[in-house]
Amino acid sequence: MIQRAELRRKLGIAGDALKPSALLGRGKYRVGEKIDDAAHAVRQEFRNNRLPIALAAAAGVAWLFREPIKEHVPKIGLKIRELATSVADRFHSGDDEPADEDDIEIVEEDDEAAE
Repeated sequence: MIQRAELRRKLGIAGDALKPSALLGRGKYRVGEKIDDAAHAVRQEFRNNRLPIALAAAAGVAWLFREPIKEHVPKIGLKIRELATSVADRFHSGDDEPADEDDIEIVEEDDEAAE
């Protein structure tokens, strides 16, 4: 009687273990463990090689956006050039006055004193 009860208990446990929900749960657990292991390995490699991986990632992103970059970079470069020219013109607008001879002599005197 005890042996039959023990056998039925073991068969019940085995039956429960072979139910689809139990199999799915174990599969999810094992896949989750493998994903965690892979994520840990990726984090460790990134810690060990930050610069090369970051450069590769930046190059990959630039490659993905290469068509929009080809289209918009010349326009942006032209705008930056125009902005730089306007800023330079503002700074140079006050320099158009001819220099006085007194200013030149002072500069020459300063150069002679430095020698």
